[in-house]
Amino acid sequence: MKAETKENPWQSTEKKAAFMDGVYACVPTLLGYLSIGFAAGVVAKTAGLSVLEITLMSLFLYAGSAQFIAASMIGASFSVIAIAITIFFINIRHLLMTAALAPYLKNLSIGKNILIGAQVTDETFGVAANRLPNMNGNRFYWMLGLNITAYINWVLANVLGGLFGELVTDISALGIDFALPAMFAGLLVLQMISRSKYAIDLTVALLAIALVIGVHYLIPGSWSVIIATLIATTIGMVIKQWK
Repeated sequence: MKAETKENPWQSTEKKAAFMDGVYACVPTLLGYLSIGFAAGVVAKTAGLSVLEITLMSLFLYAGSAQFIAASMIGASFSVIAIAITIFFINIRHLLMTAALAPYLKNLSIGKNILIGAQVTDETFGVAANRLPNMNGNRFYWMLGLNITAYINWVLANVLGGLFGELVTDISALGIDFALPAMFAGLLVLQMISRSKYAIDLTVALLAIALVIGVHYLIPGSWSVIIATLIATTIGMVIKQWK
């Protein structure tokens, strides 16, 4: 009887190429991961966590905003239940992000979708939302390359922050907090260029800026950003459907 042989997926040129393409697609986000991850490691170290605890938190929690708040709550001696509930509500946005990517991954098995969805971050979502709609290659291996690259860089940055954070007395003085918004601005520009629908995109962008300024006078605080985003994106969708 002839023994059955299983295919090694990494021997497939197409899968290797898709994986490496995902790795390259992650490169524009690396500076953001390194800077914010380093800051997260510094904050966790300041809260009293050891380098091992920082490493484990970045490995298993793997969420920037949640790690910042978790470290602060640990430092303030909040209960485990309070920290878990807070993290749940902070990360609930991932349901919306993965739901937005789901139509492009519907042909994959549930296991592969869970594997991909568990690794999606704000940054990888931004990259994937731009690339997946027009992708003809192997989407699963492309997402693996994208997610694994981001994951490794995030954990590495956290560890570095835990190891060398004590050397930084004022992290804001380094200006690395600007890296994250700059990274998203870069992703937005790349998406606008790839869409080649400059009239709609620029109209929505300028409208959003005007709304943020206008709403801020009426409702101070971050609510102006949320309201402006909802109104501008709704108007953008109406313009797109109308045309």
